[in-house]
Formats: sequence, C-alpha cells, structure tokens
Amino acid sequence: MNIQNILLGHGSGGKMSHELISELFLHYFDNQILQNQTDSAILTVNNNKLAFTTDSFVVDPLFFPGGNIGKLAVAGTVNDLAVSGAIPMYLSAGFIIEEGFPFQQLKEIVKTMGEEAASAGVKIVTGDTKVVNKGKCDKLFINTSGVGVLPDKFAGISLGENISAGDKILINGEIGAHGMTIMAARNDLKINAPIASDCACLNMLIKEILDAGIQVKFMRDATRGGVATVLAEMVKGKKFGLQIYEKNLVVEDGVRGMCELLGFDSLYVANEGKVIMVVPQNQAEKALKILQNHPLGKKGTIIGEITTENPGKAWLNTVIGGKRIIDMLSGMQLPRIC
Repeated sequence: MNIQNILLGHGSGGKMSHELISELFLHYFDNQILQNQTDSAILTVNNNKLAFTTDSFVVDPLFFPGGNIGKLAVAGTVNDLAVSGAIPMYLSAGFIIEEGFPFQQLKEIVKTMGEEAASAGVKIVTGDTKVVNKGKCDKLFINTSGVGVLPDKFAGISLGENISAGDKILINGEIGAHGMTIMAARNDLKINAPIASDCACLNMLIKEILDAGIQVKFMRDATRGGVATVLAEMVKGKKFGLQIYEKNLVVEDGVRGMCELLGFDSLYVANEGKVIMVVPQNQAEKALKILQNHPLGKKGTIIGEITTENPGKAWLNTVIGGKRIIDMLSGMQLPRIC
C-alpha cells in the first residue's frame, strides 16, 4: 500500500480518493456489490431490486447562498439513488454535534431537511444524534443513508454496460456553481456577480426522463471532482472513448469570473444539482426538450458523444479549436464542499 498518511486530497473525489478506496476499503471489504463502485449499491431482496447509499456531509460554512448543510444532506443522498434509476423512498439522518452549537441554527437545518425531503417525496424514518466535547468536531457533521426501489429495467444504468459509439452525453445545466459558492462564502469574497449553489434533489427531473421512455444508458451526478471526473470514470478501461465540446458547457458569468480569478477549471469544480446522462443518439433531442421544460433543466445541453476513437480516454474540444485530455481530479481542489 502506497499511502502513508491520510490527506485532505483523499476526500476530494479524484485520483487520491480512488487510490484510498481501491487500496484500503475494497481490499478489506471486498465483495461483488462493492466492486461495482456505483453511487448506490444495487441489492436483490426476495427477487426485488433495491438501491442503497450513504453519504456524510461536512461542508464549511454550514449556511451558504442556495442552501445549507441540511438541504445538501438530503439532496446528495436522494440524487445518488435517483441516478441509479431508483425511486428514492426512505432516508436516515445521523448528527454529530459539537457542544455549544446554537440550537436555532440546528433547528433551521433540521427544518430545511424536512422541507427538502417532503418536496422530493421521501421520508426521513430513522436517525441518530451524538454530541461531542467542544473542539472535538467542527460545529456539525451529518450522515444520511437512503433506500430506493429499483425497477428491473433500470438496473444497468449505474454500470453503463450498454453504452455504445454514437450515444449522446447530456447535462441539465450550468456547471461549477456549488464549489464556487462555497469558496466565496467561506472566504467572504466580495464579487459583483452573485452566485448560488445549485443544490437540489433531481429525482423528479430524472423520473420525467425515464417515464418518457428515454433509454438512459448511464447517469451520474457530478459532485466532488466535477464533470471532468465523472467523464473520466465513465470511459476508464472501456473500449470506447468520449469527446466533449467546450462551447456546449454552460458556465455562469460569476462562476467563470471566479474560476479565472482564482485559477480553477470549472470542469473540476463541484456541483450538487447536475446530472450527466448518456442516451441513444435518436433520443437525445427528445431528452433535451424534457430537461429544458423542467425548472432544474432549463439550461440543459448536449455536451458531447461516445466515440470509437481513443478508447478509455475523454477529450475536450476547446473553443479555440484545440483538444485536451480530460482526466480525474488530481490532488485536492476544494476542501469541505459537501
């Protein structure tokens, strides 16, 4: 094992995270379900398929434009279930609270969680609370787990086994807003173009796509590591490649300006309300219209396609006519973004 000490980069969602998972967790927890490394574990219980996922949230600051840690905790887990093709049903909520944390802030966070769960059509049915000594936890950490029912016909979505050349790649809107919002809020940056997190539950949007008969071959929400890491993961070790068109990627002016000022690449900046999906070429326009008719997909675009060229590689066609490889996030970009 090459890892000597745990670094912040091991929680980034990029190469270091993958190294930690493969060299430690997969080694000792080894089983076929875990080996799939999907956003949700796909389980079969009495011939019925379920999706099961868990996530922990340690965002700093706890409150930010567009949401707070509670909204993030619900949306993050709901989205992990939904992108697997499942219907999210039930959540758990575990709280680790630092002694002295203001009750009114906790109340607001819990209230937000209840409202977000209700709007997503899920129920928070169990949980746990621990209070630790002052200084032993940074204000508040939340863990949420979720269970959803997975129709048989959608069971292969999270694995992407049916992806083929010619398929189109779609996203439901602008990228990079969450990561840059957290950066601005954490450092109290004064920017002229206000930005807000895209944090949202995507299950209703995804349901419309699936209910319309779109043959979705793959879905993943682009959180830590951003869009780039999802794309790189999609083609890693596969017999196909993909190309993305930079001109089709929507980046809000405020986000673009912050990225340019601070030296970030928006492709690697975290999102909390963006789903990447792969659909057959002949269904791409229909899927795009459905996205654009939904409040969470108004700026949806077709950003690229699957190709037979450069198998195992993701490429970006730049606006100036060049090309560059899209790789997983290397090292640490933004700590504590979720």
